[in-house]
Amino acid sequence: MPPTSPAQNKPVRRTRGEGQWKLGHREPLNPNERTKRDDDGLNVRARIENVYSRLGFDSIDPADLRGRMRWWGLYTQRRPGIDGGRTAALEPEDLDDRYFMLRVRLDGGALTGEQLRALGEISQTHARDTADVTDRQNIQFHWIDIVDMPAIWERLAGLGMLTTEACGDTPRVVLGSPVAGISADEVLDPTPAIRAIVDRYVGDPKFSNLPRKFKSAISWQQDVAHEVNDVSFVGAVHPEHGPGFDVWVGGGLSTNPKIAQRLGAWVPLHEVPDVWAGILSVFRDYGYRRLRHRARIKFLVADWGVAEFRRVLEDEYLGRALLDGPAPPTPERPIDHIGVHRQVDGRNYVGVAPSSGRVSGTTLVALAEAVERAGSARVRLTPQQKIVVLDVADDRVDALVAELNGLGLQADPSPWRRATMACTGIEFCKLAIVETKERAIRLVEDLEKRLADVVPEHPISIHLNGCPNSCARTQVADIGLKGQIVTDAAGDQVEGFQVHLGGGLGLDAGFGRKLRGLKVTSAELGDYVERVVRRFAEQRAENERFAQWVLRADEDDLR
Repeated sequence: MPPTSPAQNKPVRRTRGEGQWKLGHREPLNPNERTKRDDDGLNVRARIENVYSRLGFDSIDPADLRGRMRWWGLYTQRRPGIDGGRTAALEPEDLDDRYFMLRVRLDGGALTGEQLRALGEISQTHARDTADVTDRQNIQFHWIDIVDMPAIWERLAGLGMLTTEACGDTPRVVLGSPVAGISADEVLDPTPAIRAIVDRYVGDPKFSNLPRKFKSAISWQQDVAHEVNDVSFVGAVHPEHGPGFDVWVGGGLSTNPKIAQRLGAWVPLHEVPDVWAGILSVFRDYGYRRLRHRARIKFLVADWGVAEFRRVLEDEYLGRALLDGPAPPTPERPIDHIGVHRQVDGRNYVGVAPSSGRVSGTTLVALAEAVERAGSARVRLTPQQKIVVLDVADDRVDALVAELNGLGLQADPSPWRRATMACTGIEFCKLAIVETKERAIRLVEDLEKRLADVVPEHPISIHLNGCPNSCARTQVADIGLKGQIVTDAAGDQVEGFQVHLGGGLGLDAGFGRKLRGLKVTSAELGDYVERVVRRFAEQRAENERFAQWVLRADEDDLR
């Protein structure tokens, strides 16, 4: 028998599984996967209604408290008084308050006047008058006591509203155009597809255990940040089949941002729900469950490539080939629907800007009353933390605009208010390092004074985020501000931001430029933004956008 060579003696290295169910990789499980294996998150509602709401906060199982409750839109909020420097150093139980944040999912951002009033009253009764309009078209409450959840759910359900899968490793709210069905710029209304997806799949145990969250957007217009969603369907006209939707997959931000890629497939309206479910199934079965930080669909798309992703979707899930289709044309400027605009039926819609999405229950009730006086019964929330009132007759527009302005909801806001967004921040979020909402409000007020003489051709977007997770889409803002603890001129550790410059969507789709060591304290934000904006105004070429200028600007001019 011939002697073996060293190569023959070398043990065979086996490729480590990534937790992909379809490939049989079910072990080992990270803590989140074990929690989901032990019990479906959808089942926690019965325990909330029958046990926790009766026995109180201390009766809640920790696995439910920090895991499964998210399947019903509930997160524990941050305990007051914990500074940002301690966020990563404390255990979850040390960060948890005894109160909850609650998200109400509003697919497509759609609300009736009656629903709007009910949300305001829930806030007044159960949430200490708190309410935020999020960039996922949700309404978000704070200070929710677990004992109140059965009553809240009963009120929501009576008016057709859900918190089902508003959070968790689930298919979350489906973004849609706030002017779907009434915009003069829309060729095909995708609302039936959004409704079908919610009716068929939200709350279905078949899709209630995904590797991570799954974010969707469906709109004829490019007004839903489709480039940074897990899946998006964007309006496109096929040369042979007419209006339909172009499919995009694999977008997402956080610490590993990726712009979504076109699948190259065109889908007619009636097929959108089935194709959406097929893409979701690919993610469920092939998504990376071993490591939590790689469990989003964007990593699967990046590793496979869109051609392989499409092949698996078609061969293993749809059982048919999709039609190839054209790319939709990119609009020349961002679409935010602020101001007064004509509807296809001759009436008007009015888009207004709250301060960084922050409102209150009192404001929502007053808004509902103003909407009713204007003869409307429909309101929409936008993915830019704004509000749109539909169906306003010409002779009622001026009175409505004036009334909304008195509520702090401006239809003709400054460019700084119009294009500023902020995440929840350290006030309530357990992941946050710095305060964002109030800081954004103060920053806008400051810039309105400092830059009253500067009117940019395109609003310069400013997005503030309290941590690296980019809930406020920091990397795709003209000026993105990522919260962290920084050192000020006196050598003290204070709240501040790492700066991203020149990110964007649409024509400027891509991530902001980061300059080495460019960090700004919270107190210096006004000085910094004014300095950069004035340099842009001085150096700007004709028709040049802020993101274009950032790409060519000297580094010293960006500091």
